[in-house]
Amino acid sequence: MRVFGRFEALPDGRPRPAAASRPDAALPPRVGRVTASAKVPLCASCDAVCCRLVVVLQPEDRIPAHLTACTSAGLTVMARDAEGWCVAVDAARMRCSIYETRPGVCRRFAMSGPYCHTVREDYLDRTTRGIPLTLY
Repeated sequence: MRVFGRFEALPDGRPRPAAASRPDAALPPRVGRVTASAKVPLCASCDAVCCRLVVVLQPEDRIPAHLTACTSAGLTVMARDAEGWCVAVDAARMRCSIYETRPGVCRRFAMSGPYCHTVREDYLDRTTRGIPLTLY
């Protein structure tokens, strides 16, 4: 899979547009703070682990080709930059630049849901132990 730097060219070679020229997309409202004992990720202080997951695109997803990549297994996925972030994330605003047309798997990802907890727990475990995150 081709990985592209956050401030470099898009996968098709065109220059990456400035964040200000991207459509203003909004993420759902942030979840309020909860007690630490509840073990609910605080989205306001989250490392946006969900924006670093591999997003395999389905035929019904209508994502512009310049935001996609192809894996060695032949799967079409959302492209990621050199740091592992989804290229659709507007770095200046920390929002999805294609929120209204985001892939189905992103639509189904429930903030603070069971999968969110699992992914975040794995991420925190790896970073705490100094295990490098692998981009597949």
